[in-house]
Amino acid sequence: MKATASITEPAERTLVIERLFDAPRALVFKVWTQPEHLVRWFAPRSFTLSACDFDTRPGGAYRCCMTSEEGEEHWLRGIYREIVAPERLVFTHGWEGADGAVKDDTLVTAVFVAEGERTRLRFHQALFSSEGARESHRGGWESCFDRLDDYLAGDA
Repeated sequence: MKATASITEPAERTLVIERLFDAPRALVFKVWTQPEHLVRWFAPRSFTLSACDFDTRPGGAYRCCMTSEEGEEHWLRGIYREIVAPERLVFTHGWEGADGAVKDDTLVTAVFVAEGERTRLRFHQALFSSEGARESHRGGWESCFDRLDDYLAGDA
C-alpha cells in the first residue's frame, strides 16, 4: 500500500472567498494583471494607491502604497509566483514595516473560472498569523472586490 501525506491548513488562519463577476474571464484576468487597471481597484474603498509598481510576470515583484483618507500609508509588496492566463495567479502578499522588512507574509491564489460570460473568482490566502489578521484581510479584500465589480461594470 502506498503512503500518502496531506497538509491541512488551520481554518482560523486561512481566508477563502468566492465571488461571481459579471464579466468574461479574459477581462477579469486582465484587470488583475495590468497595472493601469490594478490602480483603479486594488485597495479598499476608503483607500487609494498613491504609489505602485507592478511587474506582472512569474518572478516579478510588486510594491504599492495604500493611503487612507486621513493620509496614513500602508506599504504592501510581494512576488508573482505563477501566472497562467487567463485562469490562475499565485503571489505573495506582505506588509512592509518601517524598517523595510516584510511582515505577515502570506500566499494568495486566485483562480478564475468561466461561467458563460461571467467569471467565478476562487480566492485563497494563507497562512495568517492570527484569526484577527485573517478577518482584517477579509474586510479589505471584500471591499476591493466591490470596487472591482464597479470597475468592471463601467470602466474596464
